[in-house]
Amino acid sequence: MSSSRRRKRAVSDRFRVFAVRTAEGLGSHWAFAVAVLVVALWLITGPLFRFSNAWQLVINTATTVVTFLMVFLIQTTQNRDAKAIHLKLDELIRSSRARNVFADLEDASDAELAAFKEEFRKLREKRLPPGPAADEAHRRVHRPGSH
Repeated sequence: MSSSRRRKRAVSDRFRVFAVRTAEGLGSHWAFAVAVLVVALWLITGPLFRFSNAWQLVINTATTVVTFLMVFLIQTTQNRDAKAIHLKLDELIRSSRARNVFADLEDASDAELAAFKEEFRKLREKRLPPGPAADEAHRRVHRPGSH
């Protein structure tokens, strides 16, 4: 592995660790309590600063910056969690009687997802137990001339 690739990976790993730890910490009840305390202190200082535009600008700017940064942290952790969940589900699908076509549904088109949803609706209407429902779904996908 090249040194630039190792550097990129090291930066990526450090950011991942930072993002996960920060999201865990900022998603706690203590972080919420601190945020409420900051807003309460800001409100209390209103009369001291005569509710000036600068006083309002402080909270507006602070909350905008915090929100902006948190969006990226939350998205990073959610993307990673989604990838991990997809891999776990892919392994369960691969090792079970489930159809392997479901292993990469995140890449399916909206039309394909709608077709699967309709298929499951029809299977639910038949009120088949899981084994026969899976068998029928398998037959529907693998019937002659379906591809």
